[in-house]
Amino acid sequence: MTLFGFSLVSMLLIGFPFMVILLGSLMLYVYIYMPDLAPKLVTTMVQQVITGVTPPALVCVPMFILSASIITSGKSAERLIQMIKAFVGHLPGGLPITTNASCTLFGAVSGSTQATVAAVGGTMRPMLLKAGYPSSFTLGLIINSSDIAFLIPPSIGFIVYGVATSTSIGMLFLAGIFPGLLILFMFSIYCFIYSKIKRVGLLPRVGWTERLAVVKDGLPVMGFPVIIVGGIYSGYLSPTEAAAASVLYALILETVVYKSLTLERIVDAFLQTGVITGVVFILVGAGQAFSWMIGFMQVPQQLLPALFGTAPSMLRVMIVVVAVYFIACMFVDPIVAIFILSPIFQPYVVSTGVNPILLGTLVTLQAAIGSATPPFGCDIFTAQLIFRRPYIEVIGHALPFICILILATIILIVFPQIALFLPNMALAG
Repeated sequence: MTLFGFSLVSMLLIGFPFMVILLGSLMLYVYIYMPDLAPKLVTTMVQQVITGVTPPALVCVPMFILSASIITSGKSAERLIQMIKAFVGHLPGGLPITTNASCTLFGAVSGSTQATVAAVGGTMRPMLLKAGYPSSFTLGLIINSSDIAFLIPPSIGFIVYGVATSTSIGMLFLAGIFPGLLILFMFSIYCFIYSKIKRVGLLPRVGWTERLAVVKDGLPVMGFPVIIVGGIYSGYLSPTEAAAASVLYALILETVVYKSLTLERIVDAFLQTGVITGVVFILVGAGQAFSWMIGFMQVPQQLLPALFGTAPSMLRVMIVVVAVYFIACMFVDPIVAIFILSPIFQPYVVSTGVNPILLGTLVTLQAAIGSATPPFGCDIFTAQLIFRRPYIEVIGHALPFICILILATIILIVFPQIALFLPNMALAG
């Protein structure tokens, strides 16, 4: 195991693609310590990669990615931002609050933190800078506000967790709504206080005539949460059907209503979706093979007793799981962390009495936090690429937002009904 860990960390630091890190480390370990079984194990690992990408529920992932690509290529994100800004822009912290709210609502389109960083950040950052906010604050705000998109349905994190643990994706979608709104509220309070203290960001109040105009222009974008959340909650649509409906709605919205897309840009959106989907599915397949292999090596049997103790309380179990996912997602892609760790932890944790929907919400929240947390959070590097700013500047104002997200995690553990209220309502109905 020492060689395995050393090879894993070494390849990570050198900068190998993550699929190569996962499968390469496993194959190195197998050929050195299990040479007699190596041919059969490598064949099984290939089969596991294929198995990882074949669950029918994963069909909705490329469709939600395509929906986000179409919207990002068009004008919906800009109209959504203008609509929110018209109502809160004149308040202290109005522009950062607009950023938070836009990330939340755009999460109902994309389900991806990185897509949200690109779509909302590209529009909001120039406005924030012009209003006097420091560059580091704007970057920390954007990458951490995008975490909310990982909780608001359709969340790719929830989809991957549901597939990895056979948990209802529809129930997970519902469970993420109130925690996402809680984080929006907490971020908004911080931005209000920060702006008051720094005396930056005040905009003139917008009249009701202009507000009605931007609402009329931006209201069609709100059709996405109605289709996705309303369709699933009412029982008329499965998550996969909701994904297909969101693609159709995105095409109609951007080509017929807003008339912002040409055929060339639509083709580009499809091509971009293919590339992103390929990356996601490669990571999912590699994660499945890695998860199977560490199960074969009986790592969980050695690891779990040491982590949880002989008679763990439910509170200790949740704290340990949250800490493990939080640390893991600081170093690896959240999708990989969810796919590898969830099959190991979920059966044991649920057996202690933890609600599986609550567990999925906490896990996905930690994946979202990790995606914006140093040293290797994927949203940090996305922001570096998009905004052309140095690493230190991107993470310079991350700590206050990370502390708020950790506080939100504690609140969810203490008050689980925040996540479970809507799923319980759906089940009761």
